[in-house]
Amino acid sequence: ASCVQHRLVVRDASSMQLLQLYTCLDQIQYIEWSSDSLFILCALYKRGIVQVWSLEQPAWHCRIDEGSAGLVASCWSPDGRHILNTTEFHLRITVWSLCTKSVSYIKYPKACQQGVVFTKDGRYMAVAERRDCKDFISIFVCSNWQLLRHFDTETQDLSGIEWAPNGCVLAAWDTCLEYKVLLYSLDGRLLSSFRAYEWPLGVKSIAWSPSSQFLAIGSFDEKVRILNHVTWKKITELDHPATIASKETIVYKEVEKSPTIDTERLSFPPTRELASSLFSTKSKYDISQVPVSLQYVKPVADRANPKVGVGMLAFSADNCFLATKNDNIPNAVWIWDMRKLKLSVVLEQLCTIQCFQWDPCQPRLAVCTGTSRVFLWSPAGCVAVQVPGEGDFQIVSLSWHSSGDSIVLLSKDNFCVCYLEREEV
Repeated sequence: ASCVQHRLVVRDASSMQLLQLYTCLDQIQYIEWSSDSLFILCALYKRGIVQVWSLEQPAWHCRIDEGSAGLVASCWSPDGRHILNTTEFHLRITVWSLCTKSVSYIKYPKACQQGVVFTKDGRYMAVAERRDCKDFISIFVCSNWQLLRHFDTETQDLSGIEWAPNGCVLAAWDTCLEYKVLLYSLDGRLLSSFRAYEWPLGVKSIAWSPSSQFLAIGSFDEKVRILNHVTWKKITELDHPATIASKETIVYKEVEKSPTIDTERLSFPPTRELASSLFSTKSKYDISQVPVSLQYVKPVADRANPKVGVGMLAFSADNCFLATKNDNIPNAVWIWDMRKLKLSVVLEQLCTIQCFQWDPCQPRLAVCTGTSRVFLWSPAGCVAVQVPGEGDFQIVSLSWHSSGDSIVLLSKDNFCVCYLEREEV
């Protein structure tokens, strides 16, 4: 599904054939599929309205109007039959049921990075709250929206919460001014508290491994700390130095190569194919000899949100690899072997890393850098793929299909789908 102004366009993922076209009341700011892919939510934040469309019954539609309370966020519940709307100034979260048309309210939600999270099985929801200048967490049962647990947290300014994939442990972390990660059980007991250091800027990013065995914490000191799920103690620190010296690490460097043009083929005016090839550059990877010095950017200390520390973390689906990005070295992706707890590969790009995401089915990483190329890495090697098409298609974000057969590539104004051929066994 994609939106163009006030129109919602639904296409077949394999053939890109147009299936449905819906018209909303105003410009669409956000869209989201229900878990069973039968409904689509369209949020019109400027109007404080959510419109819901059905794929099975195109004539059916639903409109939710928050009125004077306004709307700043909207999402589906895991069952795909309830919608959670957050009103302006985070006064409350309204839970709307599509089946019974009933309404429930959750008061005092906190405006933070990640304040509403669901367990992977969809049974429980955790909400970060702020009451009387103190942080709290409430855990709700999603089947009837009853409050299961409500407890305060030992934080100055709670920044975010995240469930472990197995749904047994909830991680909560404090503001960047205070290095503190708290781990709570489902019944609200504090299992452990982790603090790496005291005074400098603290936690910047957090990621659970799919098996729930590791919790990776990216910090402003350019390190990733890995906690284990048994004692919740640190088992290792992963550094991000500007110079790669280990011979066990493979460094892939992106290089651009201008095409060679046969002078006998030149004509005036040039043909369309020849003109495009004259000004196009091809990209490939070379293996660099260690030691390798990466491009290091010194952060501006007197500005807010400095470009420093580990800002992006992601585990592969098989738990074997961890991909990281250190904002001080914006053109590199670091890939760590979690079986050996060592740096395995560094991808050194020509441009700043915009986004990376793992294939949901196998250890294969897709990377985009704001250019018209998508980069793929797997243990077998890596490749740069040029997106065919006219004009300058700058990829700023990407998303894998759940089957791992295709990737949606997004620029600011357009999108395209990259289909990957599977090897026949």
